[in-house]
Amino acid sequence: MDLWIEIYKSIMVIALAGRRISDPGSKAVQFPLENVEKVREHLGTLFASIKPEVLVSSGACGADLLALEVAGSMGIMRSMVLPFDPAIFKTTSVTDRPGEWGSLFDRICREVSREEKIQVQRYSKDDDAKYRKINIDILQRAEVLAEKYEVSKKLMAVEVWEGKPKGGEKRFRT
Repeated sequence: MDLWIEIYKSIMVIALAGRRISDPGSKAVQFPLENVEKVREHLGTLFASIKPEVLVSSGACGADLLALEVAGSMGIMRSMVLPFDPAIFKTTSVTDRPGEWGSLFDRICREVSREEKIQVQRYSKDDDAKYRKINIDILQRAEVLAEKYEVSKKLMAVEVWEGKPKGGEKRFRT
């Protein structure tokens, strides 16, 4: 019984956020479509090395969907946090960029609804801060799941990006 308790308490929960596939008309290209396989491989390597049990993310095209896909293929439980109804989110954050993201989003939504569920917030589509709020919601959902699984000091935040801030954002590395 003691061995089971130790294994159970070693569960790690990851809260993940990252870049969407770049809009082809944008001057700043943060995540070009041709980098999809490279990012998928890096996520697989990361997850294999740290062995998380749960991943919490949103479901936008790019880093979010890739992480959710990789996690599912590795048997990692997944939870999604969306700012509003999945059908609206799909048109505004998934299928509005190049690539075959729509069917992946639909499949992952079906799978995640059987795992740790999809949490849908009620933000307005016109709320300029909705995606910042979702990042906070992802962290809060990860904390709830860490508590559910009695995780102590095993919560990790992962940001998938190319290292260049958008516009005038300032980022600090520690």
